[in-house]
Amino acid sequence: MPEIARFYGMVIKMFFGDHPPPHFHVVYGEYVGLFDIKTFEMIEGDLPKRAKNLVVEWAKLNQVEIKAMWDSQEFHKLKPLE
Repeated sequence: MPEIARFYGMVIKMFFGDHPPPHFHVVYGEYVGLFDIKTFEMIEGDLPKRAKNLVVEWAKLNQVEIKAMWDSQEFHKLKPLE
């Protein structure tokens, strides 16, 4: 699964051509999360609240690029949350 960003110990990954809805995966130590690209809702997982909030903040900043990457299936790295 290609890594699209990494920040604060969290790794953001995306499968290309994966199942709907459009989403990305987050790995944070032993925690994981699956986030909907359109709503930023964590649709699966057990990320701590602070990590979840940071992921949502990052996703809002990169929503257009994340959606375009999902649609085009062209991989590239996105800026981390600073």
